[in-house]
Amino acid sequence: MDTQSIKLDLIQWLTELKDAEVLKQVQLIKENEDWWNQVSDQEKEAIDYGLKELEEGKGIPHNVVMEETRKKYGL
Repeated sequence: MDTQSIKLDLIQWLTELKDAEVLKQVQLIKENEDWWNQVSDQEKEAIDYGLKELEEGKGIPHNVVMEETRKKYGL
């Protein structure tokens, strides 16, 4: 789906939307600037560090973390 089609689809969806909470969330997204500009330098460094580790293959896959968590906490 190209950008124009996505926009038209969203416009149609919004015009038919009746859920006030979802509309409020969409409005918040519209009003907010890029989230990256809202995080501290320390948070940016931590994110960059984590991304670098993932690129180096040092990450743990989500399914492994979830499995270990379920075992540890009996979920």
